Amino acid sequence: MNTRTNLPALLAIGLWGTLAPIGSLLSDLPPFFLTGVGLLVGSTLAWFMGLKPRQALTIQPKTLLVGVVGLFGYHAALFTALQMAPAVQANLVNYLWPLLIVLLAPLFIKGASRTVRHVIAGLIGFLGAALAITSAGEIAGDGSWGYLFAFLAAVIWASYSLMTKRLPHFPTAFVGVFGFVSGCLSLIAHLLLEQPVSPSTFEWALLVIMGLGSLGGAFYLWDYAIKNGDPQRIGLLSFLTPLLSTTLLLLATGKALTLQLILAGVLIVGAALLGNRVQKKQDG
Repeated sequence: MNTRTNLPALLAIGLWGTLAPIGSLLSDLPPFFLTGVGLLVGSTLAWFMGLKPRQALTIQPKTLLVGVVGLFGYHAALFTALQMAPAVQANLVNYLWPLLIVLLAPLFIKGASRTVRHVIAGLIGFLGAALAITSAGEIAGDGSWGYLFAFLAAVIWASYSLMTKRLPHFPTAFVGVFGFVSGCLSLIAHLLLEQPVSPSTFEWALLVIMGLGSLGGAFYLWDYAIKNGDPQRIGLLSFLTPLLSTTLLLLATGKALTLQLILAGVLIVGAALLGNRVQKKQDG
């Protein structure tokens, strides 16, 4: 595997894996408020990466649109899905995005190919993700239109990820601009759709941690990985996100790991190895 690009992807996946356990401690706060504050905190990392205010003004409108649709559009669609459908099923549909990255890469990226082994690896990875997600809860209820929003979220994130490789090159620090605009839109949605809240000091501390990690640093790492690596291979690695998230959530709540979760891990790692083998054959 290409360590130079897979390591940032794995670090991003690791940070996203912490979202569920941190989110469980912030469950009293509304989702758009969480997202808005988190993205605004995460956007400050861009200035530490050397982004100047004058530079931010040079971003192309198309690039900014793709970034904002990616960050704000994804979270808006996902939160709508979680409100309209049971969380377990909505998450299952949402985690089609790694599979969509694998399958849609040839449509966005010149030279990318889709083989039978890619499809098989993607399906195995999704099966592993499904086992990981369902190990944390029972399937129940009628999702109605919520599943469409969950699928829309998956399409948005997969398309955003692939489009960043297709757009004219932009510095990874520009992700901070995406986060800033998306954070502002999220807080506007909070003011319009949610009840006002007053977080405690402990909750503010968790919001900052979440903003610097899963809603901040992870997006910069992801941008670098996708731009410089093989999106299909990274897409297969991304099935580790629900596995890690569920594992950390179980550990945080004091629940035991299950055989189902262990099997999910075996399937996801197997899918990633199969995808890596496909890439090596193509490179050879």
